[in-house]
Amino acid sequence: MKRSIVDIPSCSECDVEGNGILCALSHESKDFLSERKGDNFYKKGQTIFYEGNHANGLFCIYDGKVKLSKLGDDGKEQIVRFAKTSDILGYRSLLSDEPYHATATAMEDCHVCLLSKDKFMQLMEKDPKLSLSVVQLLSKDLRGAEQLLIDIAQKSVKERISEALLLLKNTFGYLEDGKTIGASMTRSEIADIAGTTTETTIRTLAQLSKDGLIELKGKKIVIKDFPRLVSEASIYD
Repeated sequence: MKRSIVDIPSCSECDVEGNGILCALSHESKDFLSERKGDNFYKKGQTIFYEGNHANGLFCIYDGKVKLSKLGDDGKEQIVRFAKTSDILGYRSLLSDEPYHATATAMEDCHVCLLSKDKFMQLMEKDPKLSLSVVQLLSKDLRGAEQLLIDIAQKSVKERISEALLLLKNTFGYLEDGKTIGASMTRSEIADIAGTTTETTIRTLAQLSKDGLIELKGKKIVIKDFPRLVSEASIYD
């Protein structure tokens, strides 16, 4: 694997923009991480870890975007979530002492820090704040999984695709123009998020574009009418 050409700083000096749980650690815990972490470079499309493989470490994204997906019984990929700068991966498998529950794939060139399983568990014991943050993160994951089941069971395809676009916007934000979602997605990937077919996704995106809610620019999607897209997704406070 090609080594990172980026000079990744110590955790105490890391200035990545994000609110990941490792960003809020004490200086002592960050020093502990810095002395024991490694780092790897992954090219776009490269697999970081595979579903079913033994969980051997905690991954923290220094820069880049990652998708996590599972394979169904029919071999179809289902995207379960995304991760970005400062997010961590692999924590559920480490805590449950189980294989990785999903496959992590780089959506663009990524630099990722790695902390071994035993060092992560040591840090959990040393820093109660980290333990609480991980529990909160697990609770958020569970809430998201429950909402996904409700959406698939009760929402129409158009609602689910609209919600998928909002998920991408909330995860990756906008580009500098303030309206283009900050991630390039194929129609197939959007279909995987929404739990539908690529053909249906293409038709639905075209309809959303015709209605003036979005604009399609290849793999880039511009949100032209955010309030209407929220309404179309049937998302309420």
